[in-house]
Amino acid sequence: MGRIAGRFARVEPRRRVRKLVLGLLSDLPRKNCWTIAEWAGEATPDGMQHLLGRAKWDADAVRDDVRGYVVDNLHDDQAVLVVDETGDVKKGTGTVDVQRQYTGTAGRIENAQVAVYLVYAGQRGHAAVDRELYVPCSWTSDPARCLAAGLGKQTSFATKPELAARMVARFLDAGHQAAWVAGDEVYGGNPTLRGALEERGTGYVLAVACAHEVTTGAGKFRADALAKRVPKRAWQKLSAGTGAKGHRFYDWAVIDLADPAPGSRQLLIRRNRSTGELAYYRCYSPRPVPLAELVRVAGSRWRVEEFFQAGKGLAALDEHQVRRYASWSRWITMAMLAHAFLAAVRADEHARHPTTDARIPLTCNEIQHLFIALTVRPAMDAAHRLGWSDWRRRHQARSQTSHYRRQDAQA
Repeated sequence: MGRIAGRFARVEPRRRVRKLVLGLLSDLPRKNCWTIAEWAGEATPDGMQHLLGRAKWDADAVRDDVRGYVVDNLHDDQAVLVVDETGDVKKGTGTVDVQRQYTGTAGRIENAQVAVYLVYAGQRGHAAVDRELYVPCSWTSDPARCLAAGLGKQTSFATKPELAARMVARFLDAGHQAAWVAGDEVYGGNPTLRGALEERGTGYVLAVACAHEVTTGAGKFRADALAKRVPKRAWQKLSAGTGAKGHRFYDWAVIDLADPAPGSRQLLIRRNRSTGELAYYRCYSPRPVPLAELVRVAGSRWRVEEFFQAGKGLAALDEHQVRRYASWSRWITMAMLAHAFLAAVRADEHARHPTTDARIPLTCNEIQHLFIALTVRPAMDAAHRLGWSDWRRRHQARSQTSHYRRQDAQA
């Protein structure tokens, strides 16, 4: 918390943001302003709501502090920046960015809010260092709606690859180093993003569709057509990294691409050893690198899925109940900080206390459990609990009366 203390001019929000982060790390079954305020010992949720909505502090400046904290604690010269989006299913139409759109969280088209994240992945661990809200055309074409949700009147539409390029540029412009960028087909199929990374001399391994066309010395081909031409001896069995059940072994092949520009460009092909299913990646590096290095970077893409799972499960990344953009960015930034803290402690513990065969290394889940149980679990008396019960019922009664009056007026 000392990293971000200087971003808060007054002592009250500085103390309250600490309670918020601890609440995000707590074992509450549901985390929002109401439950965290009660857990933190406050009489009402007004202070937490003020912190997220109206208090004077810059969430983007805190985001920069989080980025520095992650890089300092998880530093790796061969780190990979992984870009990906995730959706949070939401109800209603007034919450910023919400519309019916596909989200992998639900696996279908749902009323959802989508954001793109940048995750720093190294040998010591991984954590998010940036975030951008994806604002669809249905919002950017309606300035009044954007203004009501806290977005500027001049908010313009940006694709997910454009948001990714924006975040990578911020990371590099801040003086941090990352050797590679990885992402799925949404990003690999975008030539503008690939060109921007090549201009900076940043390597990438980005997934592309089977219909993606590439140019080799023999001409232009679809990726799946090239895969059929790969001889058996060209395939190599390599691990894309370790998972919960051990190494993730696949068969890999690489094909050099023809391009007069400086740098090394390849098409990387992955084949599932059980099903034969193929996946394809466009690769670039300033200098030629071995196949094993491309495979390592491709395997790093799974780190972003691990972040989404841990960020949502441990730090309430998706449990925000806010409507305006400022509140969304503040909640997400604090959730990123909470998860980064767990990742930093995990990295430090693994370095100082290597585990034995009798125990697995400490996980973020176990660190959170121990931290809350031994350090910050609050002890609330009956009067506090009863006071919150009374406050909730009064608030719900006012809301119910308001709904009935609005219904009568419409009738």
